Amino acid sequence: MSTNTFPVQRVGDFTITAISDGYLTASLDFLSNIDSCDAARMQSDAGQQEPAAVHINCYLIRGAGRTVLVDAGAGGIRQWGGRLRAHLALAGVEPADIDTILLTHAHPDHVGGLVDPDGQIVFPDAELLVHQREVKFWQDDANLARASERARGNFLIARRVFDGYGDRLRTFDEGEVLAGIHALPLPGHTDGHTGYLFESAGRSLLVWGDIVHFPHIQIKRPDVSIAFDQDATLAADTRSRLLDQVSAEGLVIAGMHLGEAGFARIRRTNGEYGLFYEADRMSA
Repeated sequence: MSTNTFPVQRVGDFTITAISDGYLTASLDFLSNIDSCDAARMQSDAGQQEPAAVHINCYLIRGAGRTVLVDAGAGGIRQWGGRLRAHLALAGVEPADIDTILLTHAHPDHVGGLVDPDGQIVFPDAELLVHQREVKFWQDDANLARASERARGNFLIARRVFDGYGDRLRTFDEGEVLAGIHALPLPGHTDGHTGYLFESAGRSLLVWGDIVHFPHIQIKRPDVSIAFDQDATLAADTRSRLLDQVSAEGLVIAGMHLGEAGFARIRRTNGEYGLFYEADRMSA
């Protein structure tokens, strides 16, 4: 990504900008229902120079009197990402400018950027909106007790974020969460995994969160899940259903693990889905 341009889509009153937080590394061995050699070949065929690199997107929304951020990247946790704040500054946005954060789910590569290394909140004037099932899952001590050692760390990170935002944390179920923005439950990856549908002036765009981690594999092969999914079968079902919907509707989609182009459409040809990136950009 150039240092002075960002991928952008305009949806009526909303300007939606993809802001990269950087990358994390996830082994192709984490994928299920596919041989790792086949997965590596699909990545190579798609021109992916680093097959195990997973890009981290966040989305900045300006318009209708609001400055909204969807997810906040990893913030450098586990040496993942950490570029969000610098890129927001290039886009002319300071942390105090953000009035609302919409969370797709509470995995570390989505909430790590919400607190600094000292545990202080990064966006001091923002309200944090999260699906009620997501908060319930991570705050459940029984779930924590059953978790692996690595997963316990995820619980502690999520709880630190929820506690940090305190009375600025607001939960929802589904429906309109802000004017022109509807929450769409997309369960499977996590219990409260949520997409956000932006609608204005007859245009629509869906931020679909973590429907895919390796888009060039999982869009062609929606049955392929990843070890990060809480319910792999439900995640695959949700992915297949959503791919049907967005391809039929020609909907622009945004995803936290799409490439740095940030926005795409899904088209179905001869029974197979394909990913087609959108190319609009704007100067910072």
